[in-house]
Amino acid sequence: MSHVKLTSPSAEAASDAPSPVSLSQAFWYWLKLGFISFGGPAGQIAIMHQDLVEKKRWISERRYLHALNYCMLLPGPEAQQLATYIGWLMHKTWGGVIAGGLFILPSVFVLIGLSWIYLSFGHLPAVAAVLYGIKPAVTAIVLFAAYRIGSRALKNGLLWMLAALAFIAIFAFDAPFPLIVLVAALLGAVGGQWLPDQFAMGGGHGAAQADYGPALIDDDTPPPPHARFSWKGLSQVILAGLLLWGGVIGFLCARFGWHGALTQLGWFFTKAALLTFGGAYAVLPYVYQGAVEHYHWLTPQQMIDGLALGETTPGPLIIVVTFVGFVAGWMQTLFGPDQLFGAGIAAALTVTYFTFLPSFLFILAGGPLVESTHGNLKFTAPLTAITAAVVGVILNLVAFFAYHVFWPHGFSGRFDAIAALISLTAWLALVRYKAGVIPVIFACGIAGLLLHFARPWLTQVGVLL
Repeated sequence: MSHVKLTSPSAEAASDAPSPVSLSQAFWYWLKLGFISFGGPAGQIAIMHQDLVEKKRWISERRYLHALNYCMLLPGPEAQQLATYIGWLMHKTWGGVIAGGLFILPSVFVLIGLSWIYLSFGHLPAVAAVLYGIKPAVTAIVLFAAYRIGSRALKNGLLWMLAALAFIAIFAFDAPFPLIVLVAALLGAVGGQWLPDQFAMGGGHGAAQADYGPALIDDDTPPPPHARFSWKGLSQVILAGLLLWGGVIGFLCARFGWHGALTQLGWFFTKAALLTFGGAYAVLPYVYQGAVEHYHWLTPQQMIDGLALGETTPGPLIIVVTFVGFVAGWMQTLFGPDQLFGAGIAAALTVTYFTFLPSFLFILAGGPLVESTHGNLKFTAPLTAITAAVVGVILNLVAFFAYHVFWPHGFSGRFDAIAALISLTAWLALVRYKAGVIPVIFACGIAGLLLHFARPWLTQVGVLL
């Protein structure tokens, strides 16, 4: 059984550090995380920070943020990539595969089940009621995550300004996320030369984190041997990636032809995984254009319903592609009208495989290089600036959620005061009473269900119009 055995900066710190973590112990944590990782990427990043930095102290905040900054640069789901990175850093390749795989596996099975219910039995009023309560909670959770990340990352006025400019760029001018990241990195690179104190990790105010105590992977812990860069290691990862991708796409092409539905699903979602940046909300327009408008795998309403289901399941929001694949396989009757469920599963697994394979390869290939740069201002200053810009981007996501939840029919329609009240209550529970994300989501879902049953009476007495 492999264990994490890393030297701490001092003997005193080592005596206070947590006990080494076995791969078996890590497995059970990553499995649990796969079932509770609600709230989209911001919420998931907050959950992992609370667990791994504050409570378990598997990794220090400085190292956590350094890894997060790298994942923010990559196409694909940054929270899942962050879990893969930490798992790889602690327990080598299999640690990364287990962490990243378990992050998405529960949601894959949940979404396959929900997709089958959705296509077989249609919409249930009770489900819509639960969604009504959860959506305001998700808005509050994302705002809470932005608050937590911002309070740690925005350590001076200059970084606050970068966050504000990023928000204005994406909110007012619809600037693409990759452009925001590029500009922030350039500003950080220049700022690191001219104003190094402002762009040092932690914004020039000492340590990046509150004093949670020494961690297994602390600020000054040297990278373990497997996390040190080598051209041989990089070439092995690239070769393995080519075999894993080419072998499956080659099999699908040989079995169904290049224009077969499963082959085209694999090819399209490979492009979606590689060509889109900025998380799920940057990927979804591309997926919508391809799956709905170009290939006609599903209808616009099915795509919207799939997004709602994706928002209420654990795992990364882009896991909605599993729903897209299931519906595509079912609607295309790939294996005939008597095997709709089997066709749905085959298409769902194909889409999921090709969407997430690049995420593992990016971490396993780039992780050693990233580990060699922590503490080097030449590399950390651009990443510090990117973190500040990402806070602004997350706030734009909060505004997006709030608009669609509180004004479901646009500003010309009625303001949903009940949804706003649920969101405010969730926010107070998170900030004032330190409630967990899962209890908040559960309570808000129950509140939506109770409102559904009470609505006729409330309307009768004039409380709801």
